[in-house]
Amino acid sequence: MVEKLLSVGIDIGTSTTQLILSELYIENMASAFSIPRISITDKNVIYESEILFTPIMEENLINSEEIKRFVEKQYVKAGIQKSDIQTGAIIITGETVRKENAKNVAHALSEFAGDFVVATAGPDLESIIAGKGAGSYAYSRENHATTVNLDIGGGTTNLVAFYDGDVLDTGCFDIGGRLIKINEKNIITYLSPKLEKIINTEGLKLKANKLVDLNELDRLITIMVQVLENIFNIGKKSPYYDLLITNKTITIQRNIDYISFSGGVADYIDNENRSDVFRYGDIGILLGKKIANSKLVEKFNVLASAETIRATVVGAGSHTTDVSGSTITYIENVLPLQNIPVLKLSGDDEKRIDSKGLSNVIREKLNWYEFEGERQIIALAIEGTRNPRYLHIQELASAIVTGMNEYINKGEPVIILVKEDMAKALGHSLVAKLPKKHPLVCIDTVQVQNGDYIDIGTPIGEGSVLPVVIKTLVFN
Repeated sequence: MVEKLLSVGIDIGTSTTQLILSELYIENMASAFSIPRISITDKNVIYESEILFTPIMEENLINSEEIKRFVEKQYVKAGIQKSDIQTGAIIITGETVRKENAKNVAHALSEFAGDFVVATAGPDLESIIAGKGAGSYAYSRENHATTVNLDIGGGTTNLVAFYDGDVLDTGCFDIGGRLIKINEKNIITYLSPKLEKIINTEGLKLKANKLVDLNELDRLITIMVQVLENIFNIGKKSPYYDLLITNKTITIQRNIDYISFSGGVADYIDNENRSDVFRYGDIGILLGKKIANSKLVEKFNVLASAETIRATVVGAGSHTTDVSGSTITYIENVLPLQNIPVLKLSGDDEKRIDSKGLSNVIREKLNWYEFEGERQIIALAIEGTRNPRYLHIQELASAIVTGMNEYINKGEPVIILVKEDMAKALGHSLVAKLPKKHPLVCIDTVQVQNGDYIDIGTPIGEGSVLPVVIKTLVFN
C-alpha cells in the first residue's frame, strides 16, 4: 500500500533561506515475512519559494519572526493550509548554527507542522546533506563508485566523499563566494579576516572601501582555487592551505571516480554568461569561472549535479514501526527520545573491529554532530552480523563503549541501531560494560542511513514493544 504525505523542507543557511513543498509517496517494499523496509518510492515537488537572504540580527542570531512571516507568505502563495502539512524538516547550516537559533526557529515554526525534524548541521553534517542533495550520494550507491561533492556556498566549501552509499570522510574550507563583498560601484565593502591575511602577505592591492582591482582579485581567487586543487593532491601545496581549513581537511584512500559541485557558486562553473560579474555583490561568479578552468575539472569526471543552490531538503518522509521481543534491550528511564540524528558506520568501518580502529572511527565520526563545542546525542547505526560469535559481540560492545566514552562520562544515553538480528545479545554485553543503570537503547531490524532521524517511544505491551519512527530527509 502506497501512502502519500505532504512535506515541507526549510533550509536556513548563512546567506540564504528557502522553502520547498513536496508530495512524498511511501511504501513498504518488504514481503509479509521479512523485516519492514519502507522506501520513498516517488516525490513530486509542488512548490519552490523564492530565495530569501537569511535575516540575521546581532550576535549571528536568526530573526525567527521574519522567518515565520516568510513561511506564512509561502504557504499562502502555494495555496496550502498549515493543517495540510503532515511532516517536514528545518535544516540550519553554516554560520547560523547556534543552539539559540535552533530553539527560536523551532518555536516560531511549531504551528506550521505537527512533527518537524529540526536539525542544526555543523560543517561535517552539512557536507553530507549537500552531497545527498547534489545526487553524489545516490550515484555512488547505484554505480558502486567513489564520488566527492564540493558544496561551495557563501562562506565555506563543504566536502564529502561517498563510496557505494557509505560516507568515507568529510571536510570543510573557508572558501566561498561572499568572503568578499562588492557594491554596485565596484567598491569592496567586506573582506573576510582570513582573506585579509592572504592579501597582506601577498601584498595585493585589495582594501575595504576601495575600488576593486580585477587583476589583483584574480590573483587572490587563483590562490583559493589552488587550495581546492591541493585537497585532491593536485599541484604544489599552497602556503595558505592550513589557514583556509575550517575544521579539518578530507582524506580519501580510494581512487576518485567522479566529483560534483553544489552551492550557489556551482551555478557559474558551467554557465557561460560572463556579464556583470558582481551582480550578486560578491565574488561568487568569478570563483565559479576560475574553478571551471581549473585542474579539478580537467583531471576528474564531473557529475552533473541534481541541484546546485537548491541542493537541500524538500522535506522528511517518516514511517512508524514497532520493534519487540528479542530485538530490543533498553533501560526504560531513557525513553521517549525524539529527533535523534543517525550516525551510520560504513562496511569498511565495521571490518576494523579486531583492533582499536573501530573505536577510533566512532570517536572521529561523532565530531560530525558537534557544534559550539558540544556534541548532539546520536543514534549509532551498524549493519551487524548474522549469527555472530560471542567473542565478536564482546569486541563490538567494547569498541562502542570506548568510542562513545565522552558521551558515557557525561551520562548521555547510548543508542544503538542494528540491521541484523543481534540487539538482545549486543545490548546485554553493553549493559555489562557500561556504568550501572546507564541509559541504553539497543534495537535491531531497523534500516537507516546517515541523514536519517529517529524517534523511540515509551514502551507498550507490558514493556515488550517499542514504537519507532524513522524520518528520512528527502532531497530535490
